[in-house]
Amino acid sequence: MSDRQTDALGRLWPAYGLNVPDGPVVPVDLPDLFGRRAPVVLEIGSGMGDSTAAMAAADPDRDYLAVEVHTPGIANLLDLVERGGLRNVRVAEGDALSLVSGLPEGVLDAVHVFFPDPWPKTRHHKRRIIQPAHVALLRSRLRSGGTLHCATDWAEYAEAMRETLDADPELVDAYGGFAPRPAHRPVTKFERRAITAGRPVADLIYRRR
Repeated sequence: MSDRQTDALGRLWPAYGLNVPDGPVVPVDLPDLFGRRAPVVLEIGSGMGDSTAAMAAADPDRDYLAVEVHTPGIANLLDLVERGGLRNVRVAEGDALSLVSGLPEGVLDAVHVFFPDPWPKTRHHKRRIIQPAHVALLRSRLRSGGTLHCATDWAEYAEAMRETLDADPELVDAYGGFAPRPAHRPVTKFERRAITAGRPVADLIYRRR
């Protein structure tokens, strides 16, 4: 990590960080975590945090809970939070599904899963975040009308995502297929590289009944 990231992690983690422990599920009280009651967006796999910080800055009436396992990414997001004066962001370190399991049902306004690892080899597909049991868990934490928004630049995974999301009886495809690229999702360096390499990005947006 850079010196700036190391400093941000050490100073800001106590105020903005949430550790997701291994082992038994630990309940998470979102109003207590954010210090207010507001709609909450869960960002699964926030990477270096640029998108999370940009969306949170443009959407101050909602709270953003980012979960990531990459320490430099967590530190960079904390630095962006401080530089942007963002009070509506918290950062969790650990397994996303363990975190979600600790949330009450129907508590989230939206779940974002942007550019998750596609695990392209067939024998690794079981590691994908978007699969039936995981989708059922994520959907159960959404409020009625809440959105599950996925994005990927891996064509085969996009089709697999769509098939899995279509099969969930409590989710409705908001666009009847792949969604137009929403303006609220920032274009990241990763996405620009994908487009340059000729890999189109697919967005999928589903709502809970």
